[in-house]
Amino acid sequence: MQPSSSSESAVRPPPGVNRVALAQPLLWLRAGWRDLRAAPGYSLRYGAGIVLISLAITVPLALGRFAFLVPFLLAAFYLVAPLLAIGLYQMSAHLEAGESLERCQALEAFRRNQGQLGIATGFLLMILQLWILATVFLFIMLFTDPLPSWERFVAVVFLSGDHLGLVAVLVGVGAVFAAAAFCIAAVTVPMLIDRPVDAFTAARTSFAAVRVNWAPMLLWAGLIVVIVGLGLASLLLGLFVAVPLLGHATWHAYRDLVPRD
Repeated sequence: MQPSSSSESAVRPPPGVNRVALAQPLLWLRAGWRDLRAAPGYSLRYGAGIVLISLAITVPLALGRFAFLVPFLLAAFYLVAPLLAIGLYQMSAHLEAGESLERCQALEAFRRNQGQLGIATGFLLMILQLWILATVFLFIMLFTDPLPSWERFVAVVFLSGDHLGLVAVLVGVGAVFAAAAFCIAAVTVPMLIDRPVDAFTAARTSFAAVRVNWAPMLLWAGLIVVIVGLGLASLLLGLFVAVPLLGHATWHAYRDLVPRD
């Protein structure tokens, strides 16, 4: 797991990908749960940190003039989650190797391939920024009524039935950005902390893993949407368990999808 020089990683051909069974994502969740139970203190503290950060971002927005952005930022959580879980990948790697977690830190994982992780972060943040800009633009162009308060925002925009066209467009555009992010990031971040490869190689491998295993990966994406969705719907508190579970499971997904060196 030691990184090589940037010149070596630049010329290294991308690894192949394994084909997995349709039900394999369920085994990834089982393995993620096993890791969570093996290190509950470390994993749940990590989840608690994600919850606190999420609340610190969303609560001020919800109480201010930009409350209409909150639902879309919550949806954007799906895009940045692969980056937020980097420490969980590191924990699973240590557990897999039978190593102690006492000095296992997200910073340790980041330092291993920090330049390429920075590029991968740039990919995802670019998609996130484009998604937010598209959301704001569509909202400005298609929502002609007075802007409702946060207390009435979801009811007026999403539940009243008066803005079905806007909702359909926003959901469709969001789905396109989410699908792009999933294809790029399905295994990219775990791969970058595990191997001396560049971000472009990791992203191509991730895309290939999704293309070759489109049915299992569609199930995996659906499971992620449901589990994270439940965490978000519980006023973010469910992320306390959802993030560690999916973070550990994603490490095992990477291990199954990308052949070992």
